[in-house]
Amino acid sequence: MESEKIIYLDGNTLKEQDLFNIGYHGYKVAITQEVEALIQKGRDVIEDILKSEKTVYGINTGFGLFSDVIIPPDQVKVLQCNLIRSHSSGVGKPLSPERTRMLLALRINVLTKGNSGITLETVKRAINFLNANCLPFVPEQGTVGASGDLAPLSHLALGMMGEGKMYDFGETNNQFHSKIDINCLDSGNYKFSPSEEILKRHNLPAIELNAKEGLALINGTQLITSLGIEALHRCKILAQTANIITAITFEALKGLTAAYNPLIHAARPHTGQNEVAAFLRSILHSERFPSEITTIGNKDTKKVQDSYTLRCVPQVHGIVFDTIKFAEDILTTEMNSATDNPMVFNTEEFVGTISGGNFHGEYPAKALDYLAIGIHELSNISERRMERLVNSQLSEGLPSFLVNGGGLNSGYMISHCTAAALVSENKVLVHPSSADTLSTSSAKEDHVSMGGWAARKCLLVVENVENVLAIELLAACQAIDFRRPLKTTEPLEAVHKLVRSKVSFMEKDRYLSPDIEEVYKLIRTGQILNAVNEVLNRN
Repeated sequence: MESEKIIYLDGNTLKEQDLFNIGYHGYKVAITQEVEALIQKGRDVIEDILKSEKTVYGINTGFGLFSDVIIPPDQVKVLQCNLIRSHSSGVGKPLSPERTRMLLALRINVLTKGNSGITLETVKRAINFLNANCLPFVPEQGTVGASGDLAPLSHLALGMMGEGKMYDFGETNNQFHSKIDINCLDSGNYKFSPSEEILKRHNLPAIELNAKEGLALINGTQLITSLGIEALHRCKILAQTANIITAITFEALKGLTAAYNPLIHAARPHTGQNEVAAFLRSILHSERFPSEITTIGNKDTKKVQDSYTLRCVPQVHGIVFDTIKFAEDILTTEMNSATDNPMVFNTEEFVGTISGGNFHGEYPAKALDYLAIGIHELSNISERRMERLVNSQLSEGLPSFLVNGGGLNSGYMISHCTAAALVSENKVLVHPSSADTLSTSSAKEDHVSMGGWAARKCLLVVENVENVLAIELLAACQAIDFRRPLKTTEPLEAVHKLVRSKVSFMEKDRYLSPDIEEVYKLIRTGQILNAVNEVLNRN
């Protein structure tokens, strides 16, 4: 069973697909004895500091502006609990269970590096909570993305302390696992119950915070990064799927494949541009996959070249691929980075703590703002291709709005409007949040990243792009049907068949939102991409 698969966390080797599998496919996590020893080495430093009665920030002092306030030894544990309670001040809708799993797994991964000074017992309990789906209520708003994602991570820690509330999936969590395995989509409505009740039901003891542990649980960029990893995962599927959908539209509009000639793209050797051009050549009219539509359509054409939305796809889509690669490099590094303050070291060169700023979210914030701008362009150009499909003056003989009986029927007229509306939303959403900063904590924390909003709005942009491309794919398949009995290439016929297994040809006007939703699911779950890859790998 997929949910029984285990990913070992070590703070160094976690990948995007690993974290997505933990969140959306119920993979469990574990650590090795070597990692346990590393965590213990970090904790030994904290214990030695406590014995020496040295004054160290976050261990026996207040926080932020109160960093000069010395905390008596008998109040050190209270200090950590108060930190979590006071910082649990987020607002807004909760993270879905899947996203909460990713957040918790990522925080555990950071703790395994041994630079946090947390106890091994606390890490093991956090692992047990994740594997049992004991998932705290975490509001998605409230972080400014410097000094860590303090509010959301505090809510995460609060639930593990047995306070606040947790998702309630009933007596067992099998229903939750089967749901995410089947649909791979965000969860619907779940109820919450007191954390104490959920932990008791699973016979799991709450975390009892010792010195430094509250701070160790909340200093870091894990909300930004975990949401960013989901956005990255979906972007990687989406970018390849956009190439496929473009190819179907290209066929429907009888495009000229000369624009994808390798000589053109070798003369401008951007990696993404050449990858896109090569992929389009592999699935469009070629010796390997001949297309009846392109063969006949181009035979007597008087066109010299196509519009930019067909001719310049490698150039426009290509930079999206390069942007994804840039974001992946940043986010993968961030996933496996220690982001605490103070940092704990126990090496031959140095034993002790050092205050720094690894909690600052500027790296993932900037990467996600850039990713949002990049992936949005797929919807920008998709909507323009959609215009060419539904506009009979531009569509190479296709009926207006891709429907028979125009006037009585409106076809894809308003579906195109929906695509335009989503693209317009994205034009606002891609404004970079990381260009902003505000001074917080009485000017102690006087420059912040605003990375939480960068991550959240990147996901909103991704979802809008998925829907815009779903609308284009519906229209492109409708257009292909109007080209019958001519066939397109084998990979594209496989996509058309898959779409038609969910959505029938539109003979006359009908309720279209369910059609868009069905195709959206095919895109988001990677089924469109898989259909093409099966053909490519088979031949």
